[in-house]
Parts: sequence; structure tokens; C-alpha cells
Amino acid sequence: MTATETPTLRLERTFDAPAEAVFDAWTNPEVLRRWWVAESSWRTAEAQVDLRVGGGYRLSMEDPAADHLHTVRGEYREVRRPERLVYSWAWEEADGRLGHESTVAVDFIGDGETTTVVLEHTGLASLESRDAHRSGWEGCLSNLRARVLAAAAQPS
Repeated sequence: MTATETPTLRLERTFDAPAEAVFDAWTNPEVLRRWWVAESSWRTAEAQVDLRVGGGYRLSMEDPAADHLHTVRGEYREVRRPERLVYSWAWEEADGRLGHESTVAVDFIGDGETTTVVLEHTGLASLESRDAHRSGWEGCLSNLRARVLAAAAQPS
């Protein structure tokens, strides 16, 4: 990595759900509250979404054991249901100010009843930040599968 490069994180997961369902799980506040946490023992304390280019979002996950809230905010830069989302990403500091801003791009590649999610988180502040975000995103994606999409795939 050169001095001008910034760390990038890329993850890919395939879900047994159509692209519309996966996209909606990513953007519907009620559904986000069911899965958007980095650890299975945490809870989503807040999910606000204004799903339009220029609209904002605010998501908070809480670690009840440590009584700690992790809040991220940003603005939607691209919204193409059900194919793609691009948004800014900045952790909210304790005093309400935003920390380092990075960018998240999520592609939803549908193939009938399955969808491959390709997540690229670019402009991260450091390799340590990239690694911490990898752990968090992996937890979130596992929760999305277990808490939302696995349930949706169950026959009624």
C-alpha cells in the first residue's frame, strides 16, 4: 500500500432470497432493526432511513454487556432498487461529531431466487480500521442470513 492508497474491504455473500428482498432488508428500518448488529448478542437500538439520493440514514447498535452504543451516519449517493446502494459512512463520536468518512457500495446481483451481495467499503482510515470493519460486516451479514433471510426462505 502506498501513502496515497486507502484500505478497501470487499466481501461477497450469496443469500437464498431474491434481490428485491435482500435490497429491502438493507433499506427498510423495521427489517434493519432485526439484523444490523456486529455481534449476535447485541441489539439494533435505532434505524432511520431516508432512502433517496441525498437522503440520510442513522443506525445504532448496542453492546448491552458493555453498555456501549455504536452509531453510524451517512448520506445515500446512489439508490437503484434492487441492484445497487452507495452511501457515505462515518461513525458518530460521543459529542455528536462525525469521525472519518468512508464509502460503502453494495451490489445486489440477483439470479432468480438467490442474490449475491458484493460489499465494498472504501476509503477506510487504516488497515486496523479495515480489519475492524471486516469483523463488523461479517457479523452483520451472518445476522442478515440467520435473522431475516433464513426465516423468509422457510415454507409457510
